[in-house]
This record gives sequence, C-alpha cells and structure tokens, in this order.
Amino acid sequence: MDIRQLQYFSEVAKQRSFTKAARQLHVTQPTLSKMVKNLEDELEVTLIDRTARNISLTDAGEIVFEQAQKVINSIEDLSVSLYDTMNVKKGKITIGLPPVISTLFFPRIIAECQKRFPEVTISLIEVGAQKVEQKVLEGEVDFGFVLLPVDEERFDVIEFVHQEIKLLVHKSHPLADREQIDLIELKEDAFLLLSKEFTLNSRTIEVCINAGFTPKIAYESSQWDFIVGMVSKNLGVTLMPEQIGRRVTDPDVRMVHLSKPFPWVLGMILAKNRYVTYAGKEFIKTVKELHEGW
Repeated sequence: MDIRQLQYFSEVAKQRSFTKAARQLHVTQPTLSKMVKNLEDELEVTLIDRTARNISLTDAGEIVFEQAQKVINSIEDLSVSLYDTMNVKKGKITIGLPPVISTLFFPRIIAECQKRFPEVTISLIEVGAQKVEQKVLEGEVDFGFVLLPVDEERFDVIEFVHQEIKLLVHKSHPLADREQIDLIELKEDAFLLLSKEFTLNSRTIEVCINAGFTPKIAYESSQWDFIVGMVSKNLGVTLMPEQIGRRVTDPDVRMVHLSKPFPWVLGMILAKNRYVTYAGKEFIKTVKELHEGW
C-alpha cells in the first residue's frame, strides 16, 4: 500500500464516480480502476460496491476512507511543515550570550531577525562566556556569542565584532584629559571589573600583569552599567569595550585610549559538526551581514 493508492481511492469515494475522480486526478479511468483494484486485493476486502448504478462504499470501504483521510491529511501537514521549515517560516533558535553582548548588540539583531523571519522563535540565555561555551558543546543552545579566541578544534567560529578596550575614568582623574595612557600608569588605581564569569575579567588582569603590575581589584559586578556608575562616583577605574564607552552619557566619565590597546573580539560559536537548522543558517547569514555595520 502506498499513499497514491489511498489518494486515488479517496477521490473515487468523494466523487462517487470513477469518471469524475479520474478527471479530478488527471489520470485515465482504466489507470484509476486498476489502482483501486490493487488496493482491494492488497487489503483482501471489497471497498466499492460496483453493482449499483451509482457506486457506493462497502462497510470496509467506509472505514478505509475515514482512515485514508487522516493519513492523507497527515502527509499534507508534513509537507507544509517541511516547506515552512525549509523556507524559514517556522523554527526555533536558542542563543547563549553574556549580558554585556545582549545589551549592546542584540536589540538590533532581534529586530532584523523578526523582520526577515517573523515566525521563528529566538530564545536568549544570558550567562558568562565560559558557561556559554559549555552550553554550546552540550547542545543546550544552538549558538553562543563569546569573547575570542576559543578552542577552534571544538567550535566553528564566525567573527562578529572587533573593537578596542578603552579606559574609563572619573573626570577628576589625573589621566582623564590625556589622549592616551600606558597601563602601567594605573598600577596604584583601584580597578572595577566585570565578575569572574566574564572573560574580560581574566583578560584585564592578564594585560595588566603583562604591563608590569597586578591590578588592585576594588569591586566586581556582572553589570557593566553599575561599574560605569561607580566610575562616575570616582570609586575606581575600569577597562571596557569601546562600544560601552560610546554609550556612556554621564559627563563625569571620560574615555581614554591605551597606548598599547588590546582587542575585544566577539565571535559567534557553534559546536563542530553540529547539524544547523534552516532557521539557524538564516540566522548565521543575518549576523554576518550585520557584522559589516559594527
């Protein structure tokens, strides 16, 4: 038994006529009659009473017709669902990312995705970069956005943003009006850092050590705006991505260039050899196109 046999029989049952059904199906009447007869032989029952002037279904025919409609509808639903999926009309994407990234870039990304494929659901899970990597590897999220580099033997990487880290200080700080500074000049300052779950925490400590000193950490927070607020109260200095520096409107905070800047490179990661859905492929395409504007 195949779906075409059920489709042909169902059309005969609906039309109560081989002639009308054949015309509807665009096949010859002998072909249609043979297909229905093959179905009867396979099921070993008579489905159509051919003795009357107008054909009618037997008891068995009524049962097969009812069930055939369910099968045909299911196949049609499957085809529609596959079409919608392949044409990105439906789908779900789960993304892991640190809060800093979600605040800076994702409103624009989400807006663009909703415009391009409005029926695709996008879920965001906000955690630190190290946890993002683990969630990507475990398949808990489809994509992750993290500070690069990462282990490219485990991840496929698409560079997303490339910026420099800048110094944020209070306007009264001795270095506030400088064009640029050396990191070693901050060896006596109190540092305000993102918490340890953020890669920028360890990167900041690393570059300070490479510059010749270990930073004095006064406070750590998971919220970059809270750290900037503390800078505005002259409670310490911080190193932040240029994108954050440009968002600061507080007149008491100054952004200063580093003489030896270190990059802040964000990437979208996915696990090696992991299947990517049609919606996922379109998301990757969208991110790559938006990348040109950052």
